[in-house]
Amino acid sequence: MTEERPEGERSHDPMFPEKFLEFMRTGWAESPLNVLALPQSAHHARRRDQLSAAFPGENLVVPTGREQVRANDTSYPFRPGSDFMWLTGEHDPESVLILHPTATGHDAVLYVRPRSPKDTDAFFRNAEHGELWVGRRHTLAEKTTELGLATADLADLPKALADLAPGKTRVLRGYDSLVDGAVLVTDAARDAELAKVLSELRLVKDAWEIAQLQDAIDATVRGFEDVARILPADRPVSERLLDGVFATRARHDGNDVGYGSIVGNGAHATILHWTRNNGQTRPGDLLLMDMGVENNNLYTADVTRTLPVTGRFTDLQRSVYDIVYASQQAGIEAIKPGVEYKEIRDVCNRVLAEGLGDLGVLPGSVEEALDKDGQFFRRWTLHGFGHMLGLDVHDCAHASKEMYTDGKLDTGYVLTVEPGLYFQQEDELVPAELRGIGIRIEDDIQVTENGSVNLSAGLPRTATEVETWMAAQREAGPRLPG
Repeated sequence: MTEERPEGERSHDPMFPEKFLEFMRTGWAESPLNVLALPQSAHHARRRDQLSAAFPGENLVVPTGREQVRANDTSYPFRPGSDFMWLTGEHDPESVLILHPTATGHDAVLYVRPRSPKDTDAFFRNAEHGELWVGRRHTLAEKTTELGLATADLADLPKALADLAPGKTRVLRGYDSLVDGAVLVTDAARDAELAKVLSELRLVKDAWEIAQLQDAIDATVRGFEDVARILPADRPVSERLLDGVFATRARHDGNDVGYGSIVGNGAHATILHWTRNNGQTRPGDLLLMDMGVENNNLYTADVTRTLPVTGRFTDLQRSVYDIVYASQQAGIEAIKPGVEYKEIRDVCNRVLAEGLGDLGVLPGSVEEALDKDGQFFRRWTLHGFGHMLGLDVHDCAHASKEMYTDGKLDTGYVLTVEPGLYFQQEDELVPAELRGIGIRIEDDIQVTENGSVNLSAGLPRTATEVETWMAAQREAGPRLPG
């Protein structure tokens, strides 16, 4: 008879004789944790109160998601769902937050997988959750202390979900298939409303969130400096080398990169989502890098700089760069509370269109290019001027148009301003000398009571400032994070 394998053991794990199992169950000391309440737990509690106020009398279910298999029994690094993280601060996979309605609001319960203590065989036999394999985890009591949130064993979640009243429950769907299957859809619009409200609540960043974004952005500035310090002016290096240097900074100073880094030399810079990064730099070309560090609380920066590989722009490169800079500067100057999102877009686009007119690229006048029925200028700048930023690089994506793209900016919003011009190598409607040039400048802007603050001002923006900065970085020389 074949011994049945315990949960978490894999088919290729060795089978153990009983005497060995008995031996492994003895002789282990305890490993207590000194757990303190996280200072940000008060912010998470306030956010749960905001969500509670939006849905009185209803059950609300917000899962974080599950680890995804990368190759056989290895998984991708787990990253919590952003809405779940915003409400709890919990990093572990499989966790689920349930808000149960009360007469005065909601009671919150976080379902998490408890630790696998040394008095269980799972401690050493469960390769997925056993603490000998993955390290010490929190007890439920420790988790409650840390997060300021009632916790329950994940094993009790199926019954808790089964007890939720149909028609009085909303689920944030698409994160956990087991949760989705346990709570049947009675009205998809109700669940969509939960996602929408969560996005809209997240639009305004509190002071703690601004500090997290600044932390991520400051690390990103250091990452750009690291890359500039090892970028040769006179010989090629691979785009992936530069990608990797920045990724080292992201892993050292934060959780990871906030999104797949774009490192595009020459014509690769004209490919908007170039993430293969398998080309090489070339002296005389421009190098576009769109990169951001995600900090340890999962807030991300999103910054783009376009650098001349030699350290000096050619006259033509500078003329295009100056158009993009002028567009970005105009957009940043227009930002303040009460300004329509569309107005920032229109300000940036007009400067780009006028610049394209000066380059002799437009198939008519600037006004014809900007006309809503034509929009010809967009051939060379397909993407929008920017987007909201926070826990997600494209933050608050489920917010209604009335609150986002058709709405007005408010104090506490953080958004990117990132105009660009891209002349494809195959584009026969532009002069040959422009083909293969791609330029974007992107910064992270906080809306304040009186205007705005550029959170990524630690990196230069004007062409002259970029040249001076590159020379200073190269003179300083390579460094290791520390």
